[in-house]
Amino acid sequence: MYYIGIDLGTSSVKIILMSEEGKIVNTVSKEYPLSFPNPGWSEQNPYDWYEQSVAGVRELIKEAGIAASEVAGISFGGQMHGLVILDKNDNVIRPAILWNDGRTTKECDYLNNVIGKDKLTECTANIAFAGFTAPKILWLRENEPENFAKIAKIMLPKDYLAYRFSGVHCTDVSDASGMLLYDVKNRCWSKEMLDICGIDGMQMAKVYESYECVGSLTEEAAMELGLTTDVKVVAGAGDNAAAAVGTGTVGNGACNISLGTSGTIFVSSENFGVDANNALHSFDHADGTYHLMGCVLSAASCNKWWMDDIMNTKEYSKEQEAITDDKLGNNHVFYLPYLMGERSPHNNPAARATFTGMSMDSTRADMTQAVLEGVAFAIRDSFEVAKSLGIDIKSTKICGGGAKSPLWRKIVANVLGIDVCVLKAEEGPALGAAMLAAVGTGKYDSVKAAAEAIVEVVDVVKPDADIVARYEKKYQQFKKIYPALKPVFDIMD
Repeated sequence: MYYIGIDLGTSSVKIILMSEEGKIVNTVSKEYPLSFPNPGWSEQNPYDWYEQSVAGVRELIKEAGIAASEVAGISFGGQMHGLVILDKNDNVIRPAILWNDGRTTKECDYLNNVIGKDKLTECTANIAFAGFTAPKILWLRENEPENFAKIAKIMLPKDYLAYRFSGVHCTDVSDASGMLLYDVKNRCWSKEMLDICGIDGMQMAKVYESYECVGSLTEEAAMELGLTTDVKVVAGAGDNAAAAVGTGTVGNGACNISLGTSGTIFVSSENFGVDANNALHSFDHADGTYHLMGCVLSAASCNKWWMDDIMNTKEYSKEQEAITDDKLGNNHVFYLPYLMGERSPHNNPAARATFTGMSMDSTRADMTQAVLEGVAFAIRDSFEVAKSLGIDIKSTKICGGGAKSPLWRKIVANVLGIDVCVLKAEEGPALGAAMLAAVGTGKYDSVKAAAEAIVEVVDVVKPDADIVARYEKKYQQFKKIYPALKPVFDIMD
């Protein structure tokens, strides 16, 4: 049998077909438009998601040359936090307001400073960010009261697909965690937060564990997809949790670092935990446990900016050749990687990137090395917060475009002082979604069992004790730079 994983991204949907053994048989991507109706706004039409997903699944099956009856299950990973609202007839009321929409500054200030961060943490384990769903609901209530009055169901992007496929209004624990409406510790909707936003429980979707089956394809969906009504629809997960499943980041202390445009550190934990400063997101994990996540808003994008725009070169590997082991931990140049402000752990959109420590003998290679090290140091900031909660992290998986650099992998291993594991295949949230589909249909007993069977490590980068010691000294210096510059960032235009 085969399993379909759908990754509903911001610019496109990626769909994979996975065999029982975890082999990727075929992959299809379909793009859809993104709308910016006002400065800082970001919206999409949910109907586009459905239409392109349907077209993609049909193409996926046709190209693979398999029978519709051979597909056992389908599940989802997807962009988090987006607000999708349906009326009493399940029609979309307005375009979805996406995770990267910035219109809710006023609402976030209200939630964090009037309702209060302590209350938010008590109710949801998190504080308000502009991307989260609850501030969007408050904005809608204030600015589009006629649309707010029509709401019969509030959904997240991937869950709209699940509804169209199964007829069930559903969400999963990991995606619900990012709404600021959900009690992460007790895995249920927070009545207090629903009251604050002026909505009730009947308007919310039913919450499932990520690996739970919510139903089967409806006759209409099966016909449009070219599949059968025997196909099980499994709840799925938010993109980061789904990607974590796809990298085998399940079980207590499991860790994954993504060096994509942004950088994330994702730490799985059997125990619920919230750090004192809400530096990390505290969410439910797709494997039935919990996870902490820190986000560095600029990671591989820092290196791309430095190489493409400043150095005017595409020869990334060549520029790194001069950075030999003896230079690691001995660089006198530091780089703060805050090109787009910073999320974790500083939560400061006014923060900016800086180079510090240059002298007359600073070289081109020193600057390049500083960029790579600055991102690794910023990830360690979140790593240290997770460790402070008693989580023992002995190794990490690594993925994303930046992870293709052997030098960057080595820097991360030595800055964190842990093994860095390189994966054979990296398919992101789509693979995690397909694995959840396999668990939800009974092929595997648990998410952990699926990960152990499917995810393969092909290389392990081990830290060197001498380099670790040198980087420890440098990290302690790096930690002092942001606090020293914060007053400057606060007064910059």
